[in-house]
Amino acid sequence: MFGIVRPCRHGMCGGMFKDWLGHLCGLCLALRDEHGQAARLATNYDALLVSVLAEAQTATPARRRTAGPCALRGFRTAGVVTSEGARLAASVSLILAGAKLRDHVADGDGPYRRRLVAASAGRLAGRWSGAGVATAAALSFDPAPLTGAAVAQMELERSGGRPLASLTTPTEDAVAAAFAHTAVLAGRPGNREPLERAGRAFGRLAHLLDAVEDLAEDRERGAYNPLAATGTTRAAARAHCEQAHAELRECVDGLDLPRPRLATTLLVRETSRAITRTFAAPAEPPSSSEAPSRREAPSSPEPPPDKRPRKPNPGGLISLACAAFSCCTCGLYQPPWEEHDSRCSNCANCGDVCCSGCDCCSDCDCCSGCDCCSA
Repeated sequence: MFGIVRPCRHGMCGGMFKDWLGHLCGLCLALRDEHGQAARLATNYDALLVSVLAEAQTATPARRRTAGPCALRGFRTAGVVTSEGARLAASVSLILAGAKLRDHVADGDGPYRRRLVAASAGRLAGRWSGAGVATAAALSFDPAPLTGAAVAQMELERSGGRPLASLTTPTEDAVAAAFAHTAVLAGRPGNREPLERAGRAFGRLAHLLDAVEDLAEDRERGAYNPLAATGTTRAAARAHCEQAHAELRECVDGLDLPRPRLATTLLVRETSRAITRTFAAPAEPPSSSEAPSRREAPSSPEPPPDKRPRKPNPGGLISLACAAFSCCTCGLYQPPWEEHDSRCSNCANCGDVCCSGCDCCSDCDCCSGCDCCSA
């Protein structure tokens, strides 16, 4: 639920990571202030790109206020973003979270097989979707591509025989609409079209990476997966991801951004890391449609995946409680059955010293003024 863009403080300059955290906390507090404490569970890493893009298109930084101590910040205060971009990100997060909950209920995933849990989740999904739509209306944003994405996706999956490119269309349309509206909020109509194209590329990439990560589990459960349904191999999936990333980079390069650094870092560099991270994991055994002897070598060097074995998800209330705690800490805590590769590949080795083990300073211009290289 947290998305594919998960930057680590060891892989970004201190100032830039602080900026990103200000948007993340701004999104979380926007959810709380307008929709209550429970809405903070909908915090979504990818949705905050909307807030980042809105600020990137303005000549001056977005408004910020000092927030109280939080576990994600080591119980320190911080300047958090308070802007229409953060509110739009909150709206997108709520609508996506509502759709995700309904999807879990429809599929009967884990604890959602229980009637009481499914009923409660369905009511919560309705409340979140309604709240997201209300906030969207206040920002003059038409949420139809987001609210209709889940239904459109289900219809595509049920129809069968669809090519992979068409199966990602609802996600592409939803992200394109959200990205494009940041141009409206920032008063830069010239950015609308390239932002729509960037949103489509990002939506396709996010959908494909999610499918790759879930492929083995979906096969085991007999659940729908677009890669399995279309007979797409792991190598072909990576090629599609790299193509989407190339399109995303081209679109970002064409944007008029007075404040481009954070947006470019997240949309270009961090998405590239997401591809590397996803395909670094060991491939699942080939299906009957794939040749058993075929070995798919990555197109570029990969960091070694985390070798710690994953514990099985116990399901039930324990699983729900751990998921809720993970959400409340914005992913700082991860249950032992979740992936352990969400941090950058060097975190286990470089500790708090950014430049001794990571590439923070290899492609940015921050070292003359920020604290990235101070250690």
